[in-house]
Amino acid sequence: MKKIFLFLFLFLSLGCFAQQSDTLLIKNHLSVLTKTDGFRNYQNLKVLNQTADFIASIFRQYADTVYFQEFKVEKNIYKNVICRFGTKINKPLVVIGAHYDVCGNQQGADDNASGVVALLELARMLKNAKTSYPVELVAFTLEEPPFFRSQYMGSYIHANYLKNNNIPLYGMVAVEMIGYFDDQKQSQSYPVKTMKVAYGTKGDFILLAKKTGSGEFVKQFSKQFKNAETIETESFKIPSKIRSTAGIDFSDHLNYWNLGYDALMVTNTSFYRNKNYHQKTDTMETLDIPRMAKVIDGIVQAIILLK
Repeated sequence: MKKIFLFLFLFLSLGCFAQQSDTLLIKNHLSVLTKTDGFRNYQNLKVLNQTADFIASIFRQYADTVYFQEFKVEKNIYKNVICRFGTKINKPLVVIGAHYDVCGNQQGADDNASGVVALLELARMLKNAKTSYPVELVAFTLEEPPFFRSQYMGSYIHANYLKNNNIPLYGMVAVEMIGYFDDQKQSQSYPVKTMKVAYGTKGDFILLAKKTGSGEFVKQFSKQFKNAETIETESFKIPSKIRSTAGIDFSDHLNYWNLGYDALMVTNTSFYRNKNYHQKTDTMETLDIPRMAKVIDGIVQAIILLK
């Protein structure tokens, strides 16, 4: 009887757990994002804006607040797409972000339509959820070259806005390439070859990529994500001096790190596993939708249980 009461308590207090990622919606969203007439790169404003409008249309179905964060680069207007949950919660903000632009003329299914679809599903599942912190979902633009590591990255615009306006941030999660998995031996490589001994040679896990000296947010998010046990999970802590050479800062969390915020990346390890990285072969047909859904489920549970 006690077990039944405990189950009911958890079910009611963690309401969104009754919901799970919808693989049909994931497929539909991936199709809209990748099967475009043209490619969503910085040179194709029409497709970028169509993509931003699509993301906003999904956000508006679920979120308290939805808006564009516009900024000018070389006479063109680019925009992040932002939605907010828990606007009345008087605590520091939690940001979950993913970039929607691609590198060159390719569909970018894993990089990074997979991360954007995670945001869309998170919006759906967070609609009626109770969170301890206000949550902002941000679809960034201009993550890819030639703007990577510049002040024109959408994530830099967002992080710098928080900094300049003294908006408290508990922590940030970059969702970067979460759709590709490979159960074959030798399908997984690493920045340091000896890591194969500790983590194996199969690309069958999701990675929480952190830096040494991470704060309470990263600690709590990582703990709750692992405790959710939705998917095989590993964690890497990389010293600052080799972060760039190892590729651990090759995404939007970089700008939050640089501005002193606590942040991490959720990823399938990118080019250390997926050889379609930045290639025309990065299509939705190469993705493992069921496991991608499990990653999203882990993220939403971690958000709900943050302390």
